[in-house]
Amino acid sequence: MSKHTVFDTDNIGKLLLKLTVPAFIGMAVISLYNVVDTIFVGQYVGKLGIAALSIVFPIQMLSMGVGHLTGMGGASLISMSIGKGDKTRAEKILGNAITPTIVFSAVLMIFGLSNTDFWLRLIGASDSVLPYASDYLRIILIGMFFQTFAMSFNFLIRAEGNVRVPMISMIIGAVLNIVLDAIFIIPLGLGVAGAAWATIIAQLVSVIYCVYYYLSGRSFLKIYFKNLLIDWKILGSIFAIGISSFVMMMATSICAIIINRVLNQYGGDLAVSAYGIINRIMMFALMPGMVIGQGLQPILGFNYGAKRYDRGLKVIKIAVTAATVLCIAAFTVLYSFPELFVRIFNSDPELIALTVYGARRIFIAMPIIGFMMVSSTMFQALGKPVQAFLSSVSRTVLFLLPAVLILPHYWQLDGVWLAFPITDGLTFILVLSLFIPQIRQLIKLREKQPPIGQYAD
Repeated sequence: MSKHTVFDTDNIGKLLLKLTVPAFIGMAVISLYNVVDTIFVGQYVGKLGIAALSIVFPIQMLSMGVGHLTGMGGASLISMSIGKGDKTRAEKILGNAITPTIVFSAVLMIFGLSNTDFWLRLIGASDSVLPYASDYLRIILIGMFFQTFAMSFNFLIRAEGNVRVPMISMIIGAVLNIVLDAIFIIPLGLGVAGAAWATIIAQLVSVIYCVYYYLSGRSFLKIYFKNLLIDWKILGSIFAIGISSFVMMMATSICAIIINRVLNQYGGDLAVSAYGIINRIMMFALMPGMVIGQGLQPILGFNYGAKRYDRGLKVIKIAVTAATVLCIAAFTVLYSFPELFVRIFNSDPELIALTVYGARRIFIAMPIIGFMMVSSTMFQALGKPVQAFLSSVSRTVLFLLPAVLILPHYWQLDGVWLAFPITDGLTFILVLSLFIPQIRQLIKLREKQPPIGQYAD
């Protein structure tokens, strides 16, 4: 247990940096899976290939949502259990996070493969895009287990304080994905199918590395067969915390489907391709807020469980400040030079012009998104499912969906682009109203906190 006492003794800023840098590398690697596929497909297949990947992405988000449900829910409980010194319960939580990951992945795969073309038409694939999307999705569904487990293990292993293993596993997967993309798409000419095979093979290797970590005896927590048997109380707690991330992913997936359909209505396949590129750029732009939140989670969860409220407040302050500064920096670069990044994906002048136009409108509210991401993770780390749910889901369900459905009736394609900054502004107000009372509560708990020796701060 001594290796984990760094959570309540080390300097908060250095500790957050220590956890965030590997998480940033890991998250960059996760984003690379879709971004690299899109780059290769865009350059060697064309606009319809990009549109196909954009159509399929919402289904992939459901898989990632399952990984967040079990991974983030389990990770928050594991961090708090370790903070309380209860390793036995932490291992039981780990086992109960793995079992539903297997079950839900199987369900998604079976439903998806049952009638692939029907689902693709339902979510907005046009006749011209359908063959590309179908080739890609069928293969991705076969490897659904690997994508889900790669996501879940990323959270679960980090919860015990090990950031190195998730980082290495994802780097291995990303490098392999790039190499296989280059082989399958360029010399072999497999097109979008080659991109799909590259993705699932790379994710399989990442999962194998994580499983080996647990089986090798190097992990702090161990996987025991008895803990894979469902404890409904623990499972309920995992879902209560992780459900906000899952619903957020599901809502984002549904919203992406609606956005694709609306884009197709007002701008055709070209607009769908443009949004696909913007979405990939946003993945990297918003990573700072995302990974700082991931670095915050184990530190805050541990110190909250250990009743070190002073350190909890300090890490929240540092995380919010850092995420905001980095998002402002990303906004400045992307808003100033959008064409530079768009050309990485495709060189078609018409597609570049539309993508740059849409990006400049979508990116307007980027400076405030970092705060919202950190706040959502903060609520999860504190075991506050209601606030976590509202802060995660409100953006998509309460604001973005209505905006995307209503605004295009007045402003056509511009209405889709402007729906994003309007939504972010409204979400910021809501999250801030939840954030302030929680901080006040932590301040009150800190004032009642008894003196606890001398620690680095």
